[in-house]
Amino acid sequence: MKKQIKKGRYTLLILLSMIAVSCSTSYPPAPVNPIPSADQVAWQELEFYGFLHFNMNTFTNIEWGYGDKAPDIFNPSELDARQWARVAKEAGMKGLIITAKHHDGFCLWPSAYTEHSVKNSVWKDGKGDVIKELAEACKEYGLKMGVYLSPWDRNHADYGKPEYVTYFRNQLRELLTNYGDIFEVWFDGANGGDGYYGGANEVRKVDKLNYYGWEETYKMVKELQPNAVIFSDAGPGTRWVGNEHGFAYETTWSPLLKDSVYGGMLEYSKRYSMGQENGTHWVPAEADVSIRPGWYYHTSEDDKVRSLKSLLDIYYYSIGRNSNLLLNFPVDTRGLIHENDVKQLQKLTGQLKEDFANPLAKNKSTQASNVRGSSSTYGPSLAVDGNKETYWATDDGLVNASLTIDLGEPTIFNRFLVQEYITLGQRVKKFKVEAEVDGNWKEIANQTTIGYKRILRLAPVKATKVRLTIEEAKDSPLISTIELYNAPVVVDEPFISRSKDGKVNLETPEEGVAVYYTLDGSEPTTRSKSFKTAFTVDTPTIVKTFSFDPQTKRKSDVISKTFDVSKAYWKVTDTKGKTYINQAIDDNNKTDWTTDKKMLDNYQIDLGETELIIGFTYTPTQRKYAVGIISNYSFYGSIDGKRWVQLAQGEFSNIEANPIAQKVQFKKPFKAKYIKLKSNKVTDTKEKIIIAEIGILTK
Repeated sequence: MKKQIKKGRYTLLILLSMIAVSCSTSYPPAPVNPIPSADQVAWQELEFYGFLHFNMNTFTNIEWGYGDKAPDIFNPSELDARQWARVAKEAGMKGLIITAKHHDGFCLWPSAYTEHSVKNSVWKDGKGDVIKELAEACKEYGLKMGVYLSPWDRNHADYGKPEYVTYFRNQLRELLTNYGDIFEVWFDGANGGDGYYGGANEVRKVDKLNYYGWEETYKMVKELQPNAVIFSDAGPGTRWVGNEHGFAYETTWSPLLKDSVYGGMLEYSKRYSMGQENGTHWVPAEADVSIRPGWYYHTSEDDKVRSLKSLLDIYYYSIGRNSNLLLNFPVDTRGLIHENDVKQLQKLTGQLKEDFANPLAKNKSTQASNVRGSSSTYGPSLAVDGNKETYWATDDGLVNASLTIDLGEPTIFNRFLVQEYITLGQRVKKFKVEAEVDGNWKEIANQTTIGYKRILRLAPVKATKVRLTIEEAKDSPLISTIELYNAPVVVDEPFISRSKDGKVNLETPEEGVAVYYTLDGSEPTTRSKSFKTAFTVDTPTIVKTFSFDPQTKRKSDVISKTFDVSKAYWKVTDTKGKTYINQAIDDNNKTDWTTDKKMLDNYQIDLGETELIIGFTYTPTQRKYAVGIISNYSFYGSIDGKRWVQLAQGEFSNIEANPIAQKVQFKKPFKAKYIKLKSNKVTDTKEKIIIAEIGILTK
């Protein structure tokens, strides 16, 4: 009944808005199309929710399963969906989305349409149902539940045929009818490639635009779950932000040229993911990112959980840039969110509570350059009343206007939050923020879009008044919220780097902050060595360090970085012995070496001396739009640079979407003075290869 009343009010508001407003500006402004549905508005207000990557891959220690593993491998020892829900609830998340079926085709529920599911695992003697347990936990903790169902299935024999689409929809129907309300249905853009496919072991490609019959699938979803928002590159409910870093863009529009987009299209990230001012459909952005480098759990990443600074950046660059945030937790082999992940999430939550603890502008005196109708209906005070359903509005067509907040006395702030009333469309194209300091106005920010929410992190400013000026808009701006805060200093972890000659540097951006470190694996304290100048590390070493602010006594987390042998004497040569300066061995992930397959095959790396190596590392380019990434490799070692032994061959799974450092261990150690990495396949169609770093493992 409450949902019906809410939808009724929403419909009434839209109808009122369509009345001929030219008669009187006391009427609500007309909508600027496209506008969100009631379900999309409700979804946007969730802001922050969790992703759970948990599946067969958790137990095979890979990112993308091939689809050929036996179900009995799936066997969590302490699975506790209530722990997942409790962690999310305490973090302020509003829901959880789980990978009910990933690309390997293994189902976390006892699907009637496949044997590749929990019903044939040893977990709970085949009588378990992870989706059911999560649904019950979400209900207990007042969370919404969503499901991820991979369109690609590397296990199913019929994938690529019409029969598979029927199978896919049958499974989707199971998920949408047996587990209560679903708030979001998540469809991945990864479709087609090599796989097991019932034993065929081949590459299968599909027409990503037409194969799945998406319109029929979307229709079925809305029939079974009317309030669910559908995620894919093209929506229709919400769209991928275009990267897996968790960052939206400085200019992020909720409208999208939806008919130009389809799931998995190569040019989506560069051309469409930021939305379009002239977009035809309302398809707001969702930023997905993992709390670790990978999406699935790997023991080797227990010490690589994102720092507080990284998580804060993600929050401010997603929710703070007109996007919802979907933060992933790789559930571990026990069936729990790992304690290291929980610890970092709690730090994020604690810091955000401090950042937004004291609203400085609420109910302060306001003044506007223009007000639509009466001040009680559309006046500037409605932007600081704490109610996002009220808003300041200007006369029709007046797109250049300002709102001033009088703080009453000089007040320090470093956060500026602003929201549009998106029910009537996204309007603002450009705005600036000014502060009155000692009687003079000073511009402190100049930005583009606002949308549902925009949060600016600013240098601290002590102002008596603050002014928001809308410089460009599609029609009269509707500003529902303006908030000011003075967030406390965050003592960031030091940044650990090493140069090619083995010199290690520990950097922190804060002035007057001390840095302490150890090199023997022990936990550093304020009694440990204080960092002053760069020091040499040329053998396998774990550097542990933290920052400490002596004024506030606040300290960062202790972070660590493992270094192998230095690359001081490494060099790149060709088959004729000619030496090249090469940025793939400079110990700097921010620099790149660009080559092609033919040239790469002709190069070898001289380690300077013989090493007993147990594996290698490969880091693809870390550029914003990564291309030239090796997805399938062969790696060789040699004593003399003439006779080569293949030490490893395989796939870097999901590396295009998540281009992080890859670590490969050999089946047995090998003595080598020369190494060689070959590319068997590049992610894009061009033959260009761009490498950030190549390294070896000796311990």
